[in-house]
Amino acid sequence: MEIRQVNVTRYVTPLREGGSLPAIAEADDGFLYVLKFRGAGQGRKALIAELIGGEIARALGMRVPEIVFAQLDAAFGRTEPDEEIQDLLKASVGLNLGLHYLSGSITYDPVATKVDEHTASRIVWMDCLLLNVDRTCRNTNMLMWNRQLWLIDHGAALYFHHSWQNWEEKARIPFAQAKDHVLLPQATLLNEADSECKRILTKQRITDIVGLVPDEWLVTDSPFETAAAHREAYVKFLADRVAASDNFVKAANDARATLI
Repeated sequence: MEIRQVNVTRYVTPLREGGSLPAIAEADDGFLYVLKFRGAGQGRKALIAELIGGEIARALGMRVPEIVFAQLDAAFGRTEPDEEIQDLLKASVGLNLGLHYLSGSITYDPVATKVDEHTASRIVWMDCLLLNVDRTCRNTNMLMWNRQLWLIDHGAALYFHHSWQNWEEKARIPFAQAKDHVLLPQATLLNEADSECKRILTKQRITDIVGLVPDEWLVTDSPFETAAAHREAYVKFLADRVAASDNFVKAANDARATLI
C-alpha cells in the first residue's frame, strides 16, 4: 500500500463548516484537494484517524476520495490576509493530509436517497469498529457524486486516541452512538456484514493500513516511547476490536430494533 505525496501550491478557499478549518487547495499535480491541517485543533490525531478510517473504508469496498500526503512549505500563506488562516498555515508547515476534491458533489440526504441494505450494514459495522461518532442525520459525512455514495471525513473516529486511557478495554466495548447512525434503519444485514468484514480486515491488512501513518505524526504528544510502539497499539486496538465485533454488532442490532 502506498499514499501519494503532493506539494500544496495554492490555497483556494476555507471550508468553514468544518470545525478545524479545512480548505480547498491546489497541488502541484494540478488537482484540487480538501486539505486537513496538522496545525488545526485536533492536530495530527485527526489526520491519523482520517487516514486509518478512510483506508479501512476503502479496504471494505466503499468509495472514498483518494487520500494524499500534502506537503506545506514554510513560505506558503504569507500573503494570506485572514490572520486566523495565516496562523493555521504557519502551524501546519510540513506533512498534512488531503482528500481529492469531488467537484459538484452534494451532501447525502437520507430522505432523497436510499442506500441498499448491504452497503448500509457495512458502513454501520465499520463506524462501530472505528467508534466514529460523526455519521448522523445532522452531519452525514457522505456525499453523492456521479450518482454514487462516497464516504468522507473520518477525523472524529478513534476518539480514544486523544488520551489513550483504558484503550485496551475500549477495544471490547459496544458503540453506544450507533443508535444515532444515519444508516442504521437500513442496516438489516449487520450479521452478514460482520462475517464479510472480518474476513477482509485481517491483522495483516490492519497492519498494512496503520503502516501508512507517518512516523512524524506518531512521535508528537505520544504516550508511547517510539513511533513503532504507537503504531503497534493502533494495530492491537483494531485487531482486538475486530475479534470482539460480536459486542458492537449486538448493540447495533438492539438499537435498530428500537427504531422498528
